[in-house]
This record gives sequence, C-alpha cells and structure tokens, in this order.
Amino acid sequence: MTDGIVRSIKFTGEEIKKAGAKLNTIDTTYISPNKYNLAFMLEQSSWYEHYRLGSNDGQSLNFAPNINTKLGVYFGWRWIFLGLSFDIKDLIGKGKEKAPRKEIVFNLYSAKFGVDLYYRKTGSDFKLSSYEKFNLSQSYTNTQFNGFQSNIKGLNAYWIFNHKRFSYPAAYSQSTNQRKSCGSLLAGFSYSQHNISFDHTQLPEEMQQQLSPSLKFHSLRYTDYNLSVGYGYNWVFARNCLLNISLLPAIAYKKARINDQPTQSGTDWAQWIRDINFDLITRAGITWNNSKYYVGASLVLHTYDYRKPTFSMTNSFGSLRIYMGFNFWKKKEYREKKE
Repeated sequence: MTDGIVRSIKFTGEEIKKAGAKLNTIDTTYISPNKYNLAFMLEQSSWYEHYRLGSNDGQSLNFAPNINTKLGVYFGWRWIFLGLSFDIKDLIGKGKEKAPRKEIVFNLYSAKFGVDLYYRKTGSDFKLSSYEKFNLSQSYTNTQFNGFQSNIKGLNAYWIFNHKRFSYPAAYSQSTNQRKSCGSLLAGFSYSQHNISFDHTQLPEEMQQQLSPSLKFHSLRYTDYNLSVGYGYNWVFARNCLLNISLLPAIAYKKARINDQPTQSGTDWAQWIRDINFDLITRAGITWNNSKYYVGASLVLHTYDYRKPTFSMTNSFGSLRIYMGFNFWKKKEYREKKE
C-alpha cells in the first residue's frame, strides 16, 4: 500500500511537471528561460484610486484618497512570490488614526495565460478632488471627506496567443528574459464585485442644498462581467532592457442594486443593452534583467464604467511597483552552463 501511494505521488508530480512544461513552452530565439529556482526582491508599491459620480444634468463629484505607499520584502519560487509589505505611514506612526486600507493581490503569469485575484478595501482619507455644476461661495477642492467607502474583489484571466515569442513574465514577474521585440493578441475574462457607500450629508452645507437627487444615494452594489480583447508589446530597446505596454478594452455587463434595491432587470433586449458598459485594463512595465539581477517598475490600472439614464460612476484603481532583486540557486540543467 505504501509503495502504491509513493508511486501515485511520483506520477502526480511528473504529470504536474509535464503540464507546467507545456504551459511554458517558448521560442528561445525570442525568450530566455529562467535559470534559477529562487528569488529575493525588495519593493516599493503605491496604490491609486479615483471615483467620479455624475448625474444626468451634468453635475459631478470626484473623490480620491491620498496615495498609499508600502515597502515589501519577498521571496520567490519560480512562479510564486510570498512576502510581507508595510505601510510607510504605519511605520512612522502617522497612520494609526485612519481606518486601515486592506489589499490582497495574487498574480500568476505563465507563458500561455495569466490570472489576477484581488481584494481592496479603502480607508477613510478620501478628499473631494474636484466637482462640476455647483454655484458655491468658496472652493472646496481637496477638502477632507469621510463619507465615502468602497471595496472591490475580483478575478482577471487572460490568454496570450503568441506565447512562444511574447513573454508577460519577462515584464511583470522577472522569471524569463525577452531577447527580441515582439507583440501578441490578448483575450480575457473578468469578474468583479463593487460595494460603494456614500453619505452626502457629510458634504459642505451649501453643496448639499444644490446636490442633484440622483446623487443622494447611500449605497451602490454592482457585479461586473466582461470580455476583453487587446494587444501587448514587448520592446527590447537595449541589452537586457524591456518596455511592455498592453491595453485590453472590455465590453461589460453589470447587475446593480442602488440603496439595496435592484435596478430594472434585463427582461427585454432594450433593457439588457442599457446594462452594457465598457471597461479598460492597462498595463505597463519597464525592467532591466541580466538573468541573475533585476530592477524595474510596473503599472497596472483598472477602469470600470457604470452608467444609467440618471446616474453614472467611473472608478479607477491602480498600483505602481518599483522593485529590485536577484535570483539564486541555479536549476540543475543550467549548472554546468555559462551565463
């Protein structure tokens, strides 16, 4: 019985290894494989958010929190990175009075496909960044506003068609090296849940008096399903240097509840069409990587658009990472080979 279990485990391991090899088949003329098993990385990351609320009469409110910056230490094994990150304000004792933000992100970049899983909850440091169609006695731009909260959770999955010559991991996980410039068509699916709470009574008094009725809601919850098709390009502009830019426009279907009441369901084609909106996922990365040592930066930005006849909301969030690190413990098949 013990021998049977051992054989089963060995067989499963071999099958997983074969599947991994198939998922990461590459053209070595364009891409150099990762030669190491482990990696160490230091990272500074900044988190950006913006929300725009609009009414059918052109009135709008824009909210954005202060940019959140963290420092992180990570260890990686091939595809997987694990580590800890710390808010700089918490480290210096200036963030204790604010409601904490929460962010959990998991990214998987293989040669053929990628997956992003994320959960984000805002803190309490939003500001009224701008507004339109108000007749006010003074300016309230960049004033503190504690009546806005949001959390988002979701999944992005995408397929890379020209995976043998175009490498996402080279730009975003430093596990391969792009040697020649190349692009690829990308296609993806995304699912996300958005929960927004808004207390308009915390706006300045004269702004409350002029506020459009459609903006006097207290909660908006919507689920977003979208399909995207886009393009990514890796430009090798110097030895070991790579710049990636990719855009994935998406057509999205949204089901919503405003003030805990469902909006009209799509029981006919006209209503179903009105529930369709457009989203956008943007990625950009620049890196220097000589296989052992690497340094770089990357930006990932998600933009969601929700529109109804009397109300609209555009919410964007993104992260900017600046990192440096090194790979070590060379794989067995490369130990006898020169760099």
